Amino acid sequence: MNETLTGTVLHVIERTPHWVRHDLESKDAAIRVRAEETLAAMIAAALDEVNAPQAS
Repeated sequence: MNETLTGTVLHVIERTPHWVRHDLESKDAAIRVRAEETLAAMIAAALDEVNAPQAS
C-alpha cells in the first residue's frame, strides 16, 4: 500500500462512528454485515474522493 492509500483508510477508520465499531463486534451476523458494509462504503467513498481527477 502506498502512503496516500494507507493514510486515507486510516482517516476513515479514525472517524468511524461508534455504532459501526460496536456493531462490528456483534454476534448477530445481520448486524455485523450491516456494519461491515457501512465501513466498506465509507472507505470506498474516501478512496473515490482521493482518486477523483482534480479540476484545473
